[in-house]
Amino acid sequence: MVLNYIWVAFFIIAFGIALVRLLVMGDTEVFPAMMSATFDSSKTAFEISLGLTGVLSLWLGIMKIGEKGGVIAVVAKVLSPVFAKLFPDIPKGHPVTGSIFMNIAANMLGLDNAATPLGLKAMEQLQQLNPKKDSASNPIIMFLVLNTSGLTLIPVSIMVYRAQMGAAQPTDIFIPILLATFFSTLAGIIITSLYQRISLLNRVMLLTLGGMLAVVALIIWGFGQLDKDQMNVVSTSVANILLMTIIVGFIVAGLRKRINVYDTFVEGAKDGFATAVRIIPYLVAILVGIGVFRASGAMDMLIDGIAWGVRVCGGDSDFVAALPTALMKPLSGSGARGMMVDAMSTYGADSFVGRLSCIFQGSTDTTFYILAVYFGSVGIRRTRHAVSCGLLADLAGVIAAIFIAYLFF
Repeated sequence: MVLNYIWVAFFIIAFGIALVRLLVMGDTEVFPAMMSATFDSSKTAFEISLGLTGVLSLWLGIMKIGEKGGVIAVVAKVLSPVFAKLFPDIPKGHPVTGSIFMNIAANMLGLDNAATPLGLKAMEQLQQLNPKKDSASNPIIMFLVLNTSGLTLIPVSIMVYRAQMGAAQPTDIFIPILLATFFSTLAGIIITSLYQRISLLNRVMLLTLGGMLAVVALIIWGFGQLDKDQMNVVSTSVANILLMTIIVGFIVAGLRKRINVYDTFVEGAKDGFATAVRIIPYLVAILVGIGVFRASGAMDMLIDGIAWGVRVCGGDSDFVAALPTALMKPLSGSGARGMMVDAMSTYGADSFVGRLSCIFQGSTDTTFYILAVYFGSVGIRRTRHAVSCGLLADLAGVIAAIFIAYLFF
């Protein structure tokens, strides 16, 4: 229902602003631009879904091998103490905990192509446990918030963009992104737990969160010992080696269980095409709404209004020029990426605005895209508190990014 209101608001606000621009300012290009945006966004949505088909088929096939080979069950058993606290409605030892872990691990390593199909597999399993098929359950919402908060340990793509834009030290945003995305994820867990009345003040969760803090500190220290070239090589190599290790490990586990790994892979891969087709209407809807909103000039007006408000309150408005990336990120990953590149091109890759836009890009994820794709894949229409929790986690990431950027740069 919330997505319905937001989607309608995109069109109404965009139409109103475009009408004012036409009648008052004589801008005859605004409506053609909006119509062009609808067609371009529709095409983009289809191309995204088409591009996902192969990747979905690959990873759903690998996951099916892992499921029949017993790997998912082992992961589920290891994680059951933590997941029993964070997802109390999931039966102890259920295979979905393994799928959730695989998705989160892929996100943490910046492996977007692997994370999406793994996440859709987890959604399918969570939906099987959902008593109300058209409404998001508490475990589904917690899982989605963990996704939308965008916890990333190795932001390889952002560092590559900075190198391409001529940054003297492309990796200088690594630690700030790591800190900002950690705060975003932590805020998402706490906010969702408050909504769902889940107590985090227990031995298991305190040890887990403390362990996460220790891991983050260790990674910061370890990468701090490397120069920029070594950091890029190590981070890329670790991500790819781990990914291939997972694939080979699943296949070996299947062989040990004496299953036909080829037929099992094909069985799981068949679901990839069906899933990719199923999400097309939802992607078209959300991307067209976002495209019209941008083309009308509403985003530019929002940024200008925020800058004016900050100056009136006597605050430093230097960060406002980077806000388009932060405001676009929940709506469109490619749009936010474009805003980030534009900020670095306009102000310089090593400017405060250029660096902050990179931190914004890495601190959260594409909330509305994730909600549209994941909910659409299982036919959920009532989102309950998923949108509010996801956006609050995004807000926490944005605020943390601003403070961290001022601290570092």
